[in-house]
Amino acid sequence: MNRQPDVTMAECEAALDHIAAAPKDGAAIRQLCVRPDFGARAFPSEIELSREQGIAGDRWPKHPWLRLANGDPDPRIQVSVLSKRVMDLCWRNRVEMPHPGDLLVVDMELSEANLPVGTVLQAGQAKIEVSDKFNTACVKWRRRYGDDSFRWINLEKNRPLRLRGVLCRVVQDGLVRTGDRLCKDAVP
Repeated sequence: MNRQPDVTMAECEAALDHIAAAPKDGAAIRQLCVRPDFGARAFPSEIELSREQGIAGDRWPKHPWLRLANGDPDPRIQVSVLSKRVMDLCWRNRVEMPHPGDLLVVDMELSEANLPVGTVLQAGQAKIEVSDKFNTACVKWRRRYGDDSFRWINLEKNRPLRLRGVLCRVVQDGLVRTGDRLCKDAVP
């Protein structure tokens, strides 16, 4: 099988205007993802969000990548939201490389200017709050989608754009369906 080349830094930089032109509010949730285990992905048409469990069936309660001092999973990383435009740019090899694993994929501009820390977003019946934890992408992102996309996400000038997405905690339990709108409910 011919592996499609990774996105280049030049392609990433050229895409910035397109990414920034995404809707600022009220964008449809294009895809939902649940990660039942490491490397495993399920794409249901609806998910249940809760303050206790994050996303029902997701591995966050048992295997979070970030824990509180007492050992509990850090709620600031319960829900990851990724820009569909960034996903489409960086995830080229959809046969051999797994989905990034972000729980909500939406065609929305996710920058700090648009969604400051503390912004509450309505997602279906649930509400999530933008956390202060920055998503830098991990070694898995670099391995799957290339060095250039990893470096691009983490360039100092790009950090406020949150190109790797935004991390959130659940503040109101509820059901979220594909096609629901992600809307600003309260901005600090």
